[in-house]
Amino acid sequence: MSAPTFWRCEPSWSWTSRPLQDHLLWCVLDGRGTLQLGNATQELHPGVCAVFQPGDAPRATHDPHRRLLVFGMHFETAQAAQAAQAAQAVAPDPRWAEVHDREFLKILARTSDVAYRGRRTRQAELCLEQLITLIRDADPGPAVTDIAIDDVARQLREDPSRSWTVAEMARGAALSRAQFTRRFVAQLGMSPAQYLIQARIDRAHQLLTESGMTVTETAAALGYTDVPYFSRQYKQRTGRSPSQDR
Repeated sequence: MSAPTFWRCEPSWSWTSRPLQDHLLWCVLDGRGTLQLGNATQELHPGVCAVFQPGDAPRATHDPHRRLLVFGMHFETAQAAQAAQAAQAVAPDPRWAEVHDREFLKILARTSDVAYRGRRTRQAELCLEQLITLIRDADPGPAVTDIAIDDVARQLREDPSRSWTVAEMARGAALSRAQFTRRFVAQLGMSPAQYLIQARIDRAHQLLTESGMTVTETAAALGYTDVPYFSRQYKQRTGRSPSQDR
């Protein structure tokens, strides 16, 4: 219904919407403010997104010293005869949620904008669908993600064959070893060493089932010098021997 749009709200900006005639995607990328719909109120900060449906009349204000940067677009979901059912299927209840993966949110917003302006309509629609899915599936509660720990965990999954040490992991997160271990367990439910083993076994399963590598080759690729030890760890974690999965 409208092009994907970014706007930095003016210092004196406030929003009192008339009842909407269509759906509206509304995502905060920067700044601070307050959003209201009926008797419900949501503090605005980066990552808070909303999907409004026809008939909603949202209101919003912001801090003029921390002006909102918003990405949004108006859209329709189906033919008029299906509008009521489509509205219920698209708009979450409550209408807003916090998307914790802000980088992915920004990438989808930028991609949607570029695709639409390049007349790649289907790509823009897919980005819109993904944005709505992110909002509908987001945890409405406060963020609990420990970004430093998640970053290290991602590196372990990406390169499990590397000879990692806990001290090295802690340095990468800019934490002491004790702080790192405590926060890692709180975030992921297991120690860094156990997480690394699981990452290696997950990769081993992939190599055995998809690459055609032998058990010995797989063990060596993942840093195991003792094949029987690798086989025991694999069976403990999967309930099967490596040769059964190969």
